[in-house]
Amino acid sequence: MKFIISSANLLKQVGALNGVILSNPIMPILENFLFKVENNKLIITASDMQNTMTAEVAVDSDEDGKVAIPAKMLIETLKNLPEQPVTIVMNPETYAVEIISDKGRYRLAGENADDFPEPLAVKATEEIEFPAEVLSSAIAYTLFAVSNDEMKPSMNGVFVQLSPKHVTFVSTDSHRLVRYRRDDVTSQSEVSVILPKKALNLLKNALPSSDIPVVVTFNKSNAFFTFGNMKLVCRLIDERFPDYENVIPLNNANNLTINRVELLGSLKRISIYANKSTNLVKLKLGGETITVSAEDLDFSNEANEALACDYNGNEMEIGFQARMLMEMLSNLATNEVYVKMSEPNRAVLMLPTSNTQGEDVLMLVMPVSLTSYYY
Repeated sequence: MKFIISSANLLKQVGALNGVILSNPIMPILENFLFKVENNKLIITASDMQNTMTAEVAVDSDEDGKVAIPAKMLIETLKNLPEQPVTIVMNPETYAVEIISDKGRYRLAGENADDFPEPLAVKATEEIEFPAEVLSSAIAYTLFAVSNDEMKPSMNGVFVQLSPKHVTFVSTDSHRLVRYRRDDVTSQSEVSVILPKKALNLLKNALPSSDIPVVVTFNKSNAFFTFGNMKLVCRLIDERFPDYENVIPLNNANNLTINRVELLGSLKRISIYANKSTNLVKLKLGGETITVSAEDLDFSNEANEALACDYNGNEMEIGFQARMLMEMLSNLATNEVYVKMSEPNRAVLMLPTSNTQGEDVLMLVMPVSLTSYYY
């Protein structure tokens, strides 16, 4: 059994799927791609048992068949080949795979394709369609705030709420929260699921820049994504997501408007001088100036900068973990941001001054008590 395919096209397909494969999977067969040729169509599959991703490519084949091919060796071979048509010869009986280029032959020892777990069939109860751009934006805004704490499994993914009014994506790690809402995408019924971080990373890397539709279907345990020539099946996180609405403060009398790029640049410089264990920076607010400062008493390092701003509220000093503030500012796209505060020990809201039509972005961060440190 053999077929001919562009080396660059094959590398593109397996490269998109490679993020699924673990370095030490629970089943050795999962170190492989499953290559299945059927009706002049090559179906490539990668799986880690929690996530399964497939890509389909049209090929001209002499017969049908399947074999498991070592992922690492295949990708390294394709990376080092110049763009050219290559012939892939697969022997379903011996599991041998041969890549034939214009200058050489490369023989890989494959494995029995029957040992590779079969992808789940789509048995969904809910379906919704996203433009790829909308789903990409939702992932970009929320993914960075997902918790990595395995003791909090409900926060190890992005909470997705579907409703007839809008679709909402929420992520939190207890210290910060992001809510991304679209009212230009709706569902006929109300459904809530938690999508795991790895699946969202796979989607982020695989979604096309063109605004093609992404069909998403759900059942109680899995989500199915279909776009272009690719499919992704992931297992949902079966946990109860925190009641995030209750932590969003409604009364915020102190309001700051400031240039996002200038504040981000100041934090990058000032945080160099912060204590390495706390990464604490202090913001002093009053009038039309904000002072950003940091100090490390252990090494007698300190720095401060004054920035112009528009501030309406009481004079205030408030502390933050610098990295969290910088990540939030880096993931907003507007020139200026609104910062809404009540008290130095209460949650702070950060909002873009303008949104893309149909979207609503809200970020929340918990301040750090200045009295907890020798500051």
